[in-house]
Amino acid sequence: MSARGGSATRNPMTADFPTGQSIEQLADATAAGLAQAAAGSAFQLFGDKRFRRLARFEQLSQVEQDRIFNELVVASLVVIMLLLEAPDLRAAPEMQSYLAGLSKKIPGAYIDHLKTLGLHSQHLQDWDKLIAMRYEEYQRDKHEVRAAALRLESADKPLELDDLAKIQMLLPVHTVAIGCHHHICRGSTEGREELFKSTLNSLAQFYVELRVRFEGGNITTLSRARFAVRHWLRRIGKK
Repeated sequence: MSARGGSATRNPMTADFPTGQSIEQLADATAAGLAQAAAGSAFQLFGDKRFRRLARFEQLSQVEQDRIFNELVVASLVVIMLLLEAPDLRAAPEMQSYLAGLSKKIPGAYIDHLKTLGLHSQHLQDWDKLIAMRYEEYQRDKHEVRAAALRLESADKPLELDDLAKIQMLLPVHTVAIGCHHHICRGSTEGREELFKSTLNSLAQFYVELRVRFEGGNITTLSRARFAVRHWLRRIGKK
């Protein structure tokens, strides 16, 4: 992860858990680091030559390119929020309320970051509305994406517990990638599979790195997550 997301490297799962006001301070600092990491991840994909070619940037106005960048940032922010709320995230029971509160701080942390860049209050309100709208949309879409993944996986063989675990593990990033791709293409997604794979791969790398950090750097989690990502990319390539 880039230095822009340095605060995101703190692992709240293994660090000594503070008490009192310091909990709020830790959450604010962590949310700020995660929000900046989301922006950094989005900027990296936005500047990727292959992504720009697949998104047909040479045909797009500056306004449309800016809109795509905004969607990438929001996608990364929502990935973080859904990760923090994931029921299968391996966290101590006493951390659950902290993580839920941390998730709620992510939008405000990014808005605060935009304030430092001098954005007008109306633009800040627009950002706040967009983040809330995409969060609600992707949160709602998780059920449909999970059902589709179950159908896809069970088409070739009976589902095993490990299959279910991998689907659940990747559900946040898979859902967000599908929604983000839809918005990037303004709903015209036919024939844009390679663009989707590019978006999914970038978001998945960001998601896996964050998840591993939150789960204490468990190499088993990392291996399982990376394998699951490769599996989904191969599935997409066969369609």
